[in-house]
Amino acid sequence: MTVERLVAELPGAVSTRPLDRLRMARDASHFDLTPRAVVTVASAEEVARLFAVGLPLTFRSGGTSLSGQGVTDGILVDSRRHFRDIAVLDHGLRVRVGPGATVRQVNARLARYGRMLGPDPASEVACTLGGVVANNSSGMACGTAANSYALIDSVVVVLPSGTILDTGDTDADDRLRALEPALWEGLARLRDRVRDDPASRTSVERQFALKNTMGYGLNALLDHDRPADILTHLLVGSEGTLGFLASIVMRTVPVHAHARTGFLVFEDLAAATAALPELVATGPAAIELLDATSLRVGQPDLDALHTLNIRDQAALLVEYRAGSAAEADDQAGRATGVLGRLDLETPPALMADAAARNRLWHLRKGLYAKVAGARPAGTAALLEDIAVPVPELLPTCRELIGLFERHAYDHAVIFGHAKDGNIHFMLTERLGDPSGRDRFGRFTEDMVGLVLSRGGTLKAEHGTGRMMTPFVRRQYGDELYDVMREIKRLCDPGGILNPGVLLSDDPGAHLAGLKTSPPVEEEVDRCVECGFCEPVCPSRDLTTTPRQRIVLRRAIEQARRDGDPALVASLEKDYEYDGVDTCAVDGMCQTACPVQINTGDLVRRLRSTDAQAAWSFAARHWSATTRTMGAALSTARRLPLIASPVSRAAHRAVGAPLWTRDLPGGGSPRPRLTPAGRPDAILFASCTNTMFGPTSKDTGDTPPRSPHRDTGDMRSAFALLCARAGIVLATPPGLPGLCCGTPWKSKGMTRGHDAMAERVRPALAGDVPVVVDAASCTEGLRQLVGADATIIDAVQYTADVLLDRLTVTERLGDLALHPTCSAQRMGLTPALLKVAGAVAERVTVPSSWGCCGFAGDRGLLHPELTAAATAPQVAELAGRHFDAYASCNRTCEVGMTRATGHPYVHVLDVLERVTR
Repeated sequence: MTVERLVAELPGAVSTRPLDRLRMARDASHFDLTPRAVVTVASAEEVARLFAVGLPLTFRSGGTSLSGQGVTDGILVDSRRHFRDIAVLDHGLRVRVGPGATVRQVNARLARYGRMLGPDPASEVACTLGGVVANNSSGMACGTAANSYALIDSVVVVLPSGTILDTGDTDADDRLRALEPALWEGLARLRDRVRDDPASRTSVERQFALKNTMGYGLNALLDHDRPADILTHLLVGSEGTLGFLASIVMRTVPVHAHARTGFLVFEDLAAATAALPELVATGPAAIELLDATSLRVGQPDLDALHTLNIRDQAALLVEYRAGSAAEADDQAGRATGVLGRLDLETPPALMADAAARNRLWHLRKGLYAKVAGARPAGTAALLEDIAVPVPELLPTCRELIGLFERHAYDHAVIFGHAKDGNIHFMLTERLGDPSGRDRFGRFTEDMVGLVLSRGGTLKAEHGTGRMMTPFVRRQYGDELYDVMREIKRLCDPGGILNPGVLLSDDPGAHLAGLKTSPPVEEEVDRCVECGFCEPVCPSRDLTTTPRQRIVLRRAIEQARRDGDPALVASLEKDYEYDGVDTCAVDGMCQTACPVQINTGDLVRRLRSTDAQAAWSFAARHWSATTRTMGAALSTARRLPLIASPVSRAAHRAVGAPLWTRDLPGGGSPRPRLTPAGRPDAILFASCTNTMFGPTSKDTGDTPPRSPHRDTGDMRSAFALLCARAGIVLATPPGLPGLCCGTPWKSKGMTRGHDAMAERVRPALAGDVPVVVDAASCTEGLRQLVGADATIIDAVQYTADVLLDRLTVTERLGDLALHPTCSAQRMGLTPALLKVAGAVAERVTVPSSWGCCGFAGDRGLLHPELTAAATAPQVAELAGRHFDAYASCNRTCEVGMTRATGHPYVHVLDVLERVTR
């Protein structure tokens, strides 16, 4: 079979571009395999057609797996883009989810019902439920009682034969028997084979009493009778080797919103592990272990460690969770006696403060990426996880540290879920160097012997992947390994699903296809390719994500080193649009990145070679530039029949901004306020309100939806609010020619940015606070002037100063609110919600909220970016009525108006109208 047959079967869904193949060649693991093609499927039926082609393929969703199960040199199938549906069932007791929805997205939908998913992996911001189920991932607190295996209700599975089966149907077992008789009979036979063999039964019960994701979940053969139910549970942890999970129904668990958290520092690892039995008996939800190296990494970020001289200490992060504060206090009270008897390096305390608790969990969840981000350039981070019976934890850790020393892994780190005997360890290695690869191979062999000698499992929650396939037989023995091979043969007789993953007879499989990472740029070299950035990226469904931009930079550099100029030219040509032009440089990737990489900084530098002279000229004549842009928009609105075709032609010819009928006309000149006395605040009115005027009464063919549709100038609204509150405003000298610098910074135009900074800093210097009326401009101005002035966003100023002085006379019923990326990055969202709550009884922020992708002029240059970025929000808001639609930044309001057809205005404009 050929890729050409695939293209013919699924036209428009298959890409063989080098850029698309290489951007998907790497995931969060240390493996690197370039697929022959990338396929994007949209339905279970398309998957069935894909199976009919007969090519080897691998499904990938979030790409956060750590053992190599998400990469392939065959066909890579993207199951994230079109499988994100979430339907809450039974008032939250169950939830039906597509494999492409992230754990965080699902939990956001369940939150209103007081429920959540059981699995709680540290990668919940990015990992998808398809991957969580396929790997049987667990996490900090769920153990084996609330993991995917325990809580799976049913699935819609597409088998390699093309059969589509909903195992939740009442006749699912009969349908499986009728449609797949060999599979039905084979599963029944294997069930009896394992149950009737005392040695097999004992081995399965012992191994699956631990968190265990090595091989297939053979406990399904003991726990369930009907072949359809056995199949459902075998698919959990099968890593895409048995079938495709098109839909998943999970039972949920209660949200225990009240917690008491302690950070217990012990003299050494022995003291920490010795305390586990007593601590476990107190009933905590989680006990997380951090070794001395982990503590050194976290010391700068945690007050409790600042004064500690870290030598051999270890810590346990202990948390008690309950449905009410009183219950949490009761749990903490019962644990106090045990805590008081422990010999600790720091005073024991169980904290209720949410901020303090979040800092502790931020340290723990980001530990892998933080350690990996500090690794030497050119090395790969290797994270393994094992589980042993809790009494074996201390000797296992001691011997593991001995292996680190024997193999000269000087900076290895141990951390993990101590309550479950499940630990992770991380080391760094130069896998592109044969000596490094050989050292890693020797270490792995020794580690396997250690863990199995302690009655443990070689994979607790990360999945077997490629990393542990050579050792599955050694852990289970010949009989159970043969049962696993028979399961694979029954479900996938052609062996097309994820070949080389979970089962393999290649003794060197774990040392093949490993990553190399040549030094490229600062942001690139720090990236661990975890993928946490991807769900917040506005271009994720259009072109590339931050991780993929970095992966491609590495691929370009590797192609240069390999002497492949044709590949370099191909990648650089396509990267211009996919990597540079469609990046919103919104910085949201940094908010999700454990090592604080802002890929926008990289993109700005890549853009910096273009049009420096023109933008430097604009900086010197900014007042005229903004007035000209505003006038052009006003002219276009008056002459749409001429403006539209002319704009399209210019856009196609030279990439000029694209005018469309949904854009507003130009705005008014920036105000000049010169009070007689000392002002209370300086108003830095954004130039975006000069370029983009108020939302028009006519935004195309959309009928009026709100009595507040006729909007005014936000700057006038803020001035009126200040006047009502008795606040005196002034504007800085030369305001029409001043700017926050964002237009230059976003394009990497350093000369123009520096020129504007020289004009703005002296104009704003002083002790009077400067209030800015657009969130992105607030952020840009803070970066431009630094400590030379106090910069406050108008929303924050209103929440802190104005609200208590205003009287709301006409509160709205429902308000749809769009926070902006700048607001999120600056911590402005709480103030935005406070103001929104003052103007409306009910405020809705879509759970799918994200950057709108308008990004200054990106929405004009590449409107497809805004369309892709806002599509989930548009779908979520569709069909719902709101009395007003608000945000806190003019260009974002324009973008959301364009996307939804509803007039978005500044939240302070709404506040002005309800306080008249």
